[in-house]
Amino acid sequence: MTDPRVEEYLAGLADLDARVLPRVQEVRSIVAELAPEAVESFSYGLVGWKLRRKPLLYVGGFARHVGLYATPSGHEAFAAELSQYKQGKGSVQLPLDRDLPTDLVRRIVAFRVEQVAGG
Repeated sequence: MTDPRVEEYLAGLADLDARVLPRVQEVRSIVAELAPEAVESFSYGLVGWKLRRKPLLYVGGFARHVGLYATPSGHEAFAAELSQYKQGKGSVQLPLDRDLPTDLVRRIVAFRVEQVAGG
């Protein structure tokens, strides 16, 4: 069952740029495909997932970007590919004026699944 706060959050994204919600939904679809056993929740003001009770990653929609928070290790493993984006420790801003790097997001999610499930 989906946390009702997730649905409320997603509904609120409709007030932002029309590109935000579909991109957040795309990340949700990727996580559902690659980590079907992950539990979706609302945490830190973001949509997040836990796998085996450990944080997997978070996603959020903002005025000019979609934020992906795959923990510092999830970003360190893809540092070269993420270098073209604005970043923080464990976060990356995927700007709305560029296509969502779906393949990269898939690889980050797969990496985090292996990291969490294998550890």
